[in-house]
Amino acid sequence: MKSLRTALKLLADGGINFVIVGGFAAVARGSLQITQDLDICYERTPENLRRLANVLAPYHPRLRAAPQDVPFVFDERTLTQGMNFTLETDLGDIDLLGELSGVGQFSEVVRDAISLPLFGESYRIASLETVIRSKRAAGRPKDLNSLPELEAMKELSDKQLKNKAKG
Repeated sequence: MKSLRTALKLLADGGINFVIVGGFAAVARGSLQITQDLDICYERTPENLRRLANVLAPYHPRLRAAPQDVPFVFDERTLTQGMNFTLETDLGDIDLLGELSGVGQFSEVVRDAISLPLFGESYRIASLETVIRSKRAAGRPKDLNSLPELEAMKELSDKQLKNKAKG
């Protein structure tokens, strides 16, 4: 990702309602994974779609891995007609997920997300449980390979919470 910090700040400053998911959510929670893109689960209200289109349009979003001659207009109408978009932008690769495999839409993802400080700002990050469920549901080799580390992190976190509650 060319400018993760800039992309996150633009989304937040633009009033976009989103949760960081995927590989970067895992990294933000302590994973040693390497990720090349920003995955967000976004709320699909008309106002949020309008804001999302307005914020990202100046950075020339185009469909990742699509032939250059495939016409693509990134606007509110396009976002309304689709659900998940894998984009290349001037900021780097950004995946817009209206629905997260194995979890559901924004309302399910945000339910147990927590705010964490990143780059001097606070952003909502998906829970480890959500990241694990989505990676298991995606079923790609890279996602399945990340599960042992993520499950160990969750187990450690659960033990720490239990110990904290006891004493």
